[in-house]
Amino acid sequence: MKIEVNDFTKIISKAKVLENINICLEGGNIYGIIGRNGSGKTMFLRMLCGLILPTSGMVKVDGKVLGKDISFPENLGILLEKPSFLPNLTGYENLQMLSDIRNITPNEKIQSLMNLFELDWKSKKTFNKYSLGMKQKLGIIQAIMENQQIIILDEPFNALDEVSVEKLRKILESLRDEGKLIVMTSHNKEDIDLLCDHTYTIVNGKMEAEN
Repeated sequence: MKIEVNDFTKIISKAKVLENINICLEGGNIYGIIGRNGSGKTMFLRMLCGLILPTSGMVKVDGKVLGKDISFPENLGILLEKPSFLPNLTGYENLQMLSDIRNITPNEKIQSLMNLFELDWKSKKTFNKYSLGMKQKLGIIQAIMENQQIIILDEPFNALDEVSVEKLRKILESLRDEGKLIVMTSHNKEDIDLLCDHTYTIVNGKMEAEN
């Protein structure tokens, strides 16, 4: 699995929100993106997902150009900004509904992941009554539950307690060892340094490698 970004520039209202991005991302690695709020981190992730198209340049996923050959990467799991689910369904019902679309995730796996993150899958509590931490956990589960080969996570440690942070680190390390391609952002450099194989910084839409 490989994502190649070639000379990607995105201009919105005459402002360059991403400028001349060149990067190659490969499976079996965790890539960390650091930057302040508004630096372009989330826009970069949206670019990788095919949610924004370039003003110039291109993104290729295993040789296929996003926006031309394919609309979105196949086998993609994403967590972008605040997790959004149907408010009047329980967490388990929301995950079941998503899994029914592709019909590849058994209920037992959903239950196991919810138990791992200490979310009671039998609970009748609906999503609109979830705390911020519970919503974040549910968002993480939907991003990884279908054995996705590309996993894109925007600030995944937000609102998580220390125990859940450590659990997520171990899960992401395991997924990397299985050959998954993982890209995550954080405003906290320590989170990135502890977990990521490669680190990049985005400042004012420009990207620089740190290691």
